[in-house]
Amino acid sequence: MRYKYIFFDLDGTITEPALGITNGIIYALDKFGIEVTDRTSLYKFIGPPLRDSFREFYGFTEEEVERAVALYREYYSDKGIIENEIMPGIEETLASLRNAGCKLYVATSKPEIYAKKILEHIGLDSYFDIVAGSQLDGSRDN
Repeated sequence: MRYKYIFFDLDGTITEPALGITNGIIYALDKFGIEVTDRTSLYKFIGPPLRDSFREFYGFTEEEVERAVALYREYYSDKGIIENEIMPGIEETLASLRNAGCKLYVATSKPEIYAKKILEHIGLDSYFDIVAGSQLDGSRDN
């Protein structure tokens, strides 16, 4: 094997997170009186830091950004976190890399606490040596 240390992103690489993320965004935006009629328009939220997305896509002020993130997490921490599916072929890939002696890591802008819970929920946590993500206070978002 050529590589010994392999880093993975979580959303869109290990898991298909669209349902949980978009449901959380819809929940938050609804509290601002913003109706979303096309869930796919929210796919742009998948990947970048949440604060940046609310700011960029909806022009929210810093105060609104913090409120939107809190509302999103109100939904996501209970329901959205389990609305993830394993990407096709990823478990076999992880097993093969582990068996080849690779060290596997997750590096995500998602809050670390959520990333760990998701991996545990879908049964993939044992493949990874380290799971690193942002903190709930916004540090390490990037």
